[in-house]
Amino acid sequence: MPATRPALAPGGLPLLGHLPALLSRPLAFLDTLPAHGDPVRIRVGPREMYVVSGPETVRRVLTDRTGYDRTGPLYAKIRAFLGNGLASCPHADHPRLRRIVQPAFRPALLPHYAEAMTEGTTALLAQWREGRVVDVTREAFRLTTAVAVRTLFSAGLRPRAAEELRAALDVLLRGIYLRVVLPAADLLPTPGRRRYRRALADWHAGVAAIIADYRARGIDRGDLLSLLLAARDEDGRPLAERELADQVATLVLAGAETTSAALAWSLRLVAEHPEAERKLHAEVDAVLAGRPARWEDLPHLPYTARVIDEALRLYPPAWAVSRTTTRPTELAGARLPAGALVVCCLYLLQRRPELFPRPGAFDPDRFADGGPPRGGYLPFGFGATKCPGDRFGLAEAVLALATVAGRWRLRPAAPGPVRPVPRIVLSPGPQPMLPQSRLGGPVG
Repeated sequence: MPATRPALAPGGLPLLGHLPALLSRPLAFLDTLPAHGDPVRIRVGPREMYVVSGPETVRRVLTDRTGYDRTGPLYAKIRAFLGNGLASCPHADHPRLRRIVQPAFRPALLPHYAEAMTEGTTALLAQWREGRVVDVTREAFRLTTAVAVRTLFSAGLRPRAAEELRAALDVLLRGIYLRVVLPAADLLPTPGRRRYRRALADWHAGVAAIIADYRARGIDRGDLLSLLLAARDEDGRPLAERELADQVATLVLAGAETTSAALAWSLRLVAEHPEAERKLHAEVDAVLAGRPARWEDLPHLPYTARVIDEALRLYPPAWAVSRTTTRPTELAGARLPAGALVVCCLYLLQRRPELFPRPGAFDPDRFADGGPPRGGYLPFGFGATKCPGDRFGLAEAVLALATVAGRWRLRPAAPGPVRPVPRIVLSPGPQPMLPQSRLGGPVG
């Protein structure tokens, strides 16, 4: 059969295309796309995108490194924030950067990082009070940002500097999705544009100051930044100053935003499903008996891990992964031109009914036997560009969830469902919840 042009999704508006739906109800809009093909075309203003969500098409796009690359206007926007980091660089730069960054996540270092995870969770929960509303989404982000900064910069970062980085990161993550789907956002003299640009300048200045301080002191603190400073490529070359800053930006983002989204979704889903909550509480009570979770507890918390897995399936942080075609190509019988933006929608992939029965249901036990179907569960990406810090993020999410569940029962403080907020990472919006103590005293 000759290749044909993919079908255009219905509902586009003159001039705007599908942009209003992507801004106001992106997930509901995406849910309609598989019925119209794989790939399927959508329009964002004058631009066209091709959305794929089947296991074979997603695998093809993410593994064909000659036909699809991380280039084009979308990645130019992302690199304005992240620089040419491991998560945003073109394929030509990726092998060298991965060889440099990978040793920072070797298994022998994870127990050391887990100490910061446990201490950070304990410090956060010490501030909670019975009946005092907390925004679980914001609290999860505070926790994972603190852990990312602690493991990356060790004790060498002052609390004020750490808070300034966290605040800038929050603004940038809120702004980058808008700039991806609405490039004109940078052309309008709005307060939001000024906040975004100020946060971007603060971010780059803060990271540069930290790196300069490390270089001046010349001390190996045993943290991620020390490892990156000491790293050499196959030719014996260290990372250049800008490359180092780009890797720092990528690692903070990966360590903070993706894990916080997984944790925040897990806490909400458990609160909405009494049987899952009962199983989770039974496990953490038997293993932890009220104390915080530590690295050595992870093998004994299988149900807690399955809760995280299922939250990552329903709401994958990297919910839409894009590539640009480097030449005219054919994908699943569809003809794509050179320079086409192809979006692998992992949110849709992980909700396909032929892969996951009752795909919209929260069921951690679907991960109990045999694991997920091959090619159907990719919360950390796939192939050569899969996130090297996946074990770091999973360990942190499991330790934090177990510690929270051992100390607190959470209940929504407002009626109605949580509304997801698509940023670079798929995060729940604000979710005020009431902590109800399950113990007589503070966690410690």
